[in-house]
Amino acid sequence: MSVAKRVVVTGVAGFIGSNLADAMLAAGHRVVGIDNLSYGVREQIPVGVDFRHVDIRNPGLAAHFDGADAIFHLAAKNCILDCQDDPLETADVNVTGTVNVFEAARRAGVNRIIYAESSSLYEGVNVFPTPEGAVAPESFYAVSKAAGMLFAEAYRRFAGMRTTGLRYFCVYGPRQDYRRSIPPVMSAFMLKLLRGERPAIYGSGDKRRDFVYVDDVNDFHLRCLDDPRTEGNVYNIGSGTNHSVAEIYRKIASLLDSQIEPEIRPDLPGEAQTTLADISAARKIGWNPSADMDEGLRRSIDFIKQHVLEAAV
Repeated sequence: MSVAKRVVVTGVAGFIGSNLADAMLAAGHRVVGIDNLSYGVREQIPVGVDFRHVDIRNPGLAAHFDGADAIFHLAAKNCILDCQDDPLETADVNVTGTVNVFEAARRAGVNRIIYAESSSLYEGVNVFPTPEGAVAPESFYAVSKAAGMLFAEAYRRFAGMRTTGLRYFCVYGPRQDYRRSIPPVMSAFMLKLLRGERPAIYGSGDKRRDFVYVDDVNDFHLRCLDDPRTEGNVYNIGSGTNHSVAEIYRKIASLLDSQIEPEIRPDLPGEAQTTLADISAARKIGWNPSADMDEGLRRSIDFIKQHVLEAAV
């Protein structure tokens, strides 16, 4: 049983952030949540979170970090298409915002930061499963995350920060963002099919993605708080397996007993053809993703039914 800690979560109103806050509270930790609500949803913030409505670029951010044992920095502009359309804001949020988080942590005397990188750093890589050492960002989003990664390393080197970088692959589960201009495939498919509408598949449907359930991700988050072996390292957080977009569509349609055929649209720019995580580094410290995909999809469908469709009635 770990000692109760005071933990800050940036992006607490988002998909991963709100689930992370839930997991931290359940483990007995105190949670301060930071979010400007530009992407996140206030109703998703768990009861018990000390919520602060503030932007990560705020010059007074350090005051919100006082007394923290660790910071999970997840806040970001993360829709690839939106980032392609506005690289200036992408850099402002993902690079300047990340530097501000690290600098605020330094000023507040907090030297433990677990921060979100991204599997998009592997966009130009053709090695599968992909190890952490193979980095080739291409899109504006990926480049912004690479810049954040380099600043994190600089703060580790020059300011003594105890950092852990997490390269999330395709995380899915309840609260997955469905409000983006192009939502993640699972929530997009579920929402459309539940409404009796035709979901869109961009490209042939042959793109393969490494999907990992949010509870497995949170298991690794909790390890980062308690296991000093994670400090100074970067980890792929995926399942170590992948599925085609078309396969995921068929699986969701089967669970919903739907015969609706998807609409095929032109491919999106800046997306990798294949993602597949080499998770051997994470496995070496005892982490092993174990969630059953069908069960994870059912939980995600139930969430959309209860909290999206019923809430809209």
